[in-house]
Amino acid sequence: MTPKLIHRALSSITKSGARILLIGGQACVFYGAAELSRDIDLLIHPDPETLDLLRAALQELKAVPIAVPDLSSEVLLRGHAVHFRCKREDVAELRIDVMAILRNCEDFEALWARRTVLDVDGMVVNVLATEDLVRAKKTQRDKDWPSVRRLVERSYLAEEPAPSKISFWLQELRTPELLIEAAKRFPVEAAALGAKRPALRAAIEQDEPAIAKHLADELALEAALDRAYWEPLKKELEAFRAAKRNSPT
Repeated sequence: MTPKLIHRALSSITKSGARILLIGGQACVFYGAAELSRDIDLLIHPDPETLDLLRAALQELKAVPIAVPDLSSEVLLRGHAVHFRCKREDVAELRIDVMAILRNCEDFEALWARRTVLDVDGMVVNVLATEDLVRAKKTQRDKDWPSVRRLVERSYLAEEPAPSKISFWLQELRTPELLIEAAKRFPVEAAALGAKRPALRAAIEQDEPAIAKHLADELALEAALDRAYWEPLKKELEAFRAAKRNSPT
């Protein structure tokens, strides 16, 4: 999908006035941690007012639901994503996914308070904060992990070393060389956090093979947790599909 197409769709959504956070791949694009994204992922607080505003924006985009489930507060608060496909000519076939809950993350209000506000060609876009986006991208999908690495590296290389940032870098850097460098650069903080992260302990000892092993263990654990999180939701989704197939209307 071209940037102009994404911009057009985001314009309609942001003009709705709904409090919406951009998440997923397009958020990574705006942070410079990905080259492209073929859809738009949104996080909302599914109160009646927000849902009404979002529905109006989706209607303007001529966005139609993809299969199940339907857009409702109950469905979103159970953790499901609701999917749409745009049919308006200037954004045709763009997919929009809507969620209210992210595994590994706090509730919407906490995420909103930490959001990053970007000016994108004169359009204000509220984006999930880097730290929260990293947590959200720790999934069972292999394609998400390069974005996790790039998001943390971008923060480490470009941002000022405030205490919260130092803690974030030491707990999340996934490049052995940079993790070793960070452990040397912030030895007191690294020593304090090392008990919580084997990869960081290995970085303090400058043991790159051990770092690589522990990083692989971290990925495997997060992937397993993500699979476990989605398993009951997948079963509910199958129930939604069965109910729709058996519906007389």
